[in-house]
Amino acid sequence: MPSSGAPNRSTASADGRLFRVSVACAGGDGTVHVIELAVPEGATLEDVILKSEILRRCPDLDLAEVEVGVFNRIRSLADRVRDGDRVEIYRPLRADPKESRRRRARAARKGTG
Repeated sequence: MPSSGAPNRSTASADGRLFRVSVACAGGDGTVHVIELAVPEGATLEDVILKSEILRRCPDLDLAEVEVGVFNRIRSLADRVRDGDRVEIYRPLRADPKESRRRRARAARKGTG
């Protein structure tokens, strides 16, 4: 299976129309991976993610456990992509944002008092 995303007979829709999309994911070390590829019209977010093989670069992510979206809007794996979409895989938060703010506020109060 070619990983370049180059069009071939198996990726073209019945009328031959392909959409250019990208898939983005942050690795565990903070490295951002972006893969661009062409997919047939009607492809779902899940189809695009699997075809991109981006999960090989982020093996700690389980597609069944993470949220995905397009341009920072949560979407379902079953949603279809449109030409130009940026499919994003969102990592779980490492810390509760509210608790992190409380900790920083307490530290700031101790530093000024």
